[in-house]
Amino acid sequence: MDTEQLDWNPTLREQWEFHWNYQLRARLDGLTDDEYFWSPVPDAWNVRPRHSAAQHGTGAFTIDYAFPEPVPTPFTTIAWRLGHVIVGVLATRNATHFGGPAASYETWEYAGSAAAALDQLQTQLDIWLAGVSGLGEAGLRIPLGAKEPFPELPMAALVLHIHRELIHHLSEVCLLRDLYLHTKARTGS
Repeated sequence: MDTEQLDWNPTLREQWEFHWNYQLRARLDGLTDDEYFWSPVPDAWNVRPRHSAAQHGTGAFTIDYAFPEPVPTPFTTIAWRLGHVIVGVLATRNATHFGGPAASYETWEYAGSAAAALDQLQTQLDIWLAGVSGLGEAGLRIPLGAKEPFPELPMAALVLHIHRELIHHLSEVCLLRDLYLHTKARTGS
């Protein structure tokens, strides 16, 4: 293969798309609300029904978080991890780089069901992949600038980082589904 002729844009998209299509997407099918909100440990961070204006989010459901994070970092549920991926990994980058609506942990309307969260995830993934595709080859080389913590890095570095984040956190979601299946579902509680 002649790397001088290689179009890196589809190669970077395929890194994520392969993992999504062949390892993750089917593992998320059938996610129930009980799994979505399930907390295998006490005091886990979660997405919760709003009970005060001080919580983070604008809708009927909010997300637990603090900055800086407490030490040790709290365990997080599937709902929290999906909220993090949807907002912190994808929606904020889609807003910053690809013209998506403004997004932050404070202003997001968090999903109150597994189905709604998976719809939000698919929407943000579609925006992300269309945005990356629209960069072409030249756009991957443009420095990130003040939009990101490492302004001198090229956009390709951010694409790789986001794909690592997606693979990492969504694999954690799959692991939590396995844990749910082998503990909660087996005990019938």
